[in-house]
Amino acid sequence: MDKIENEILRRRTFAIISHPDAGKTTLTEKFLLYGGAVHLAGSVTARRNQQATTSDWMELERQRGISVSSTVLQFNYQDYVVNLLDTPGHKDFSEDTYRVLTAVDAAVMVIDAGKGIQTQTRKLFEVCRQRGIPIFTFMNKLDRPAKDRLALLDELESVLGIHAYPINWPLGDGQEFRGVFDRQTKQVHFFERVVAGAYRAPVSVHDLSDAAVRDKMAPDVYQHVVDELGMLEGAGAGFDRAKVLSGELTPVFFGSAVNNFGVQLLLDGFLNLAPAPQPRSIKERVIDPANDPFSGFVFKIQANMDPRHRDRLAFIRICSGRFERDMTVTHTRTGKKVRLSSSHKLFGRDRDTVDEAYAGDVIGLVGHSEFRIGDTLAIEPSLAYDEIPQFTPECFAWLNSPSTSQFKRFREGLEQLLQEGVVQSFFLKDSAQRVPLLAAVGPLQFDVVQFRLKTEYGADSRLEMGSWKAIRWITADSPEELEKAIVPTGCRWATDTQGRTTLLFSEEWTLEYFVQKNPRLTVSPFPPHAPKTTGSGK
Repeated sequence: MDKIENEILRRRTFAIISHPDAGKTTLTEKFLLYGGAVHLAGSVTARRNQQATTSDWMELERQRGISVSSTVLQFNYQDYVVNLLDTPGHKDFSEDTYRVLTAVDAAVMVIDAGKGIQTQTRKLFEVCRQRGIPIFTFMNKLDRPAKDRLALLDELESVLGIHAYPINWPLGDGQEFRGVFDRQTKQVHFFERVVAGAYRAPVSVHDLSDAAVRDKMAPDVYQHVVDELGMLEGAGAGFDRAKVLSGELTPVFFGSAVNNFGVQLLLDGFLNLAPAPQPRSIKERVIDPANDPFSGFVFKIQANMDPRHRDRLAFIRICSGRFERDMTVTHTRTGKKVRLSSSHKLFGRDRDTVDEAYAGDVIGLVGHSEFRIGDTLAIEPSLAYDEIPQFTPECFAWLNSPSTSQFKRFREGLEQLLQEGVVQSFFLKDSAQRVPLLAAVGPLQFDVVQFRLKTEYGADSRLEMGSWKAIRWITADSPEELEKAIVPTGCRWATDTQGRTTLLFSEEWTLEYFVQKNPRLTVSPFPPHAPKTTGSGK
């Protein structure tokens, strides 16, 4: 038991969240550089000529310069085992991002210091707050002109409602940005730029009063920094780790990810302060990471990550106990016993066989077509985590195969992508054809489906957008109540993959009309008994 507990205490499992273009993917790559997981930023160890970012493995991501699929990057750093879950930054892929946030114990929130808090940042922060996830803040892009630093701290409190404590403080911004002052050690860290930020930035450490510090900074910038630090010491609240862990206080770090300024201070500070894997509640029971036997849940399914394998990988967050390869557990949704033999440690698209893992780790399991997102695997047959939230689609479309010769590949590919949760699917009632209506939070998800059907399955497709603007799950005390419902023109009844009744609405006003005319029906943006999100909807 002591070994299991010690191993779990070493684990740090976290995600990086941000608004698009705030620097999330860049910071992810620099964490790998400073963590020793890559030798050159932008390439995987032993693949020095691969210049795409490690976390963006999908060809579509390379083409568009955005992350559209979450990946897991596991590496050892000092005495820690780090599980870094990279998340999509684009708002259309919020479903994938929110699923990832069910599997982490903390989050690093990246903010563009020149723009402050933006829309997507606020939404992701609220998800973290609902789940009680500790948040660490990185004010990025200090190498560009930035907002007033005190104003940025005030924005955290006024917009997000969380208290902020700056762990370090920037020495200027834009062209005057030289480094940061560590408020805990009372030392200045000066950084030197390296070509393309590909290597660790050389650093020199000084006392704030050293002549070298004055020499490297413009007199007015130096005095401004001294004055700001004086204000922080005089009026700022003290640091309280307990409040960090409860989500009431966010430690704030400043720097420039693209230039590697402040990255190691952030990485070291985060790993030191962030929590090890935490207990999870299931109804009235609390599952202890160290003292309960193995359990975990599937939060992501991905096929064809590596063209050499062309297989299906289920991402498992281990919540308690010790995993051993070839162990037998219960797939609690079906009640069947399964043997977990093909298990992998993940690093982007790369994988290595893993023989053991502990609570906090994320592993990949191959060869289990019966696994679905949200499924629980556990020693105890009665255990079932209810972690994965359901999302309200806002875009609807049909996908057809224009080629009869490709139809089998089209059908198999679409079935796999639906199992992965790339998009949702519904079936219209009284429809002549049993063709699924695809539904997504954003239209870019449909582009991913078509792209992957073409590149991974060799199947062309034709997209036909639906005219509906909203969907709601409808429940009633009896089937007769549903039959008597007053339905506006243009709306259509449908069922989800579990047979639950839904109604598609052509306009927002038709939704409001339906609610007014059918007060005995329950109208919800979420399926019955599904965990809720902060998504839109009435």
